[in-house]
Amino acid sequence: MTNTQTRKADHLRICLEDDVQFRNLTNGLDKYRFEHSCLPEINLSEVDLNIKFLDKTLNAPILISSMTGGTEQAKMINSRLAVAAQKHGLAMGVGSQRIAVENPDVAHTFDVRSLAPDAILFANLGAVQLNYTYGIEQCLRVVDILKADALILHLNPLQECIQPNGDTKFKGLLAKIKQLCQQINVPVIAKEVGNGISATMTTKLIEAGVNVIDVAGAGGTSWAKVESERAETNLQRRLGKTFADWGISTADCIVQIRQQYPDLPLIASGGLRDGMEVAKAIALGADLAGLAFPFLQAASESESAIDELIELLIAEIKTVMFCTGNVNLSQLKRSSSLLKVK
Repeated sequence: MTNTQTRKADHLRICLEDDVQFRNLTNGLDKYRFEHSCLPEINLSEVDLNIKFLDKTLNAPILISSMTGGTEQAKMINSRLAVAAQKHGLAMGVGSQRIAVENPDVAHTFDVRSLAPDAILFANLGAVQLNYTYGIEQCLRVVDILKADALILHLNPLQECIQPNGDTKFKGLLAKIKQLCQQINVPVIAKEVGNGISATMTTKLIEAGVNVIDVAGAGGTSWAKVESERAETNLQRRLGKTFADWGISTADCIVQIRQQYPDLPLIASGGLRDGMEVAKAIALGADLAGLAFPFLQAASESESAIDELIELLIAEIKTVMFCTGNVNLSQLKRSSSLLKVK
């Protein structure tokens, strides 16, 4: 195994076996409640979760968020998730494909397009790699591996700061992102990895040419904690623990960005665990809601566990919409049924 493969295997093991969730900071969605409608004046069978995103139709506003790749276990997980994305008409992102650029022999662990010919698939690279010799060639390569509909550039300064030998040269990165956006032929998604994107940073990213924002806010898996578990020194271990609860909550990111940018394609992820939270994220203004940890757990178990999870998520979202009298997602977004808890 290469160093990068070992790191990917460690990440999977730690996320599945250790407590690396945010401890004190929530995703912020607990501060909101739906107002129940005792007479919704719609039939449950009429509730429609269809949504158009990047010119493709999805059966539900669910993104199977980026998780993994590069190892045989990761290939199994990606394959199972891709089959589910195709079957249920969902979007899916893969984990960072840097390992496939470094070692083409593991590119097959990401290559799931044949399993999900109609699904929306997102390729994925760390934005910081643009400061470490990567450019349009490497970005096109990872898009091609997946025949992807868009490229995620993930932003992870805190994780890189704590990771052993992390890539921390973030200076001048915005100009590189701008250059890439001008050259590449697919939409670019800027995504955090669990510490959130503010409205201020959104402005800079949009001006650079980014098409979609995935807030990936605080409140779910803490990558500071994950890296603390992998630490090679006491300093790294303690640093990860200090910053275990660092970030902007997912709900705050959505509200901030949507107020400023009413038409921006917006993905909410970061600590979402059930369909009620998906519905809250949509009602706050997100277009899609991404979940990673629940899908990682299910995919590690079986294909049927993923199906059960998706069926439950869809049932939960539909129940929220039925019990608030919203027949489709655009109605849910415009409704006043989501209340902030005082």
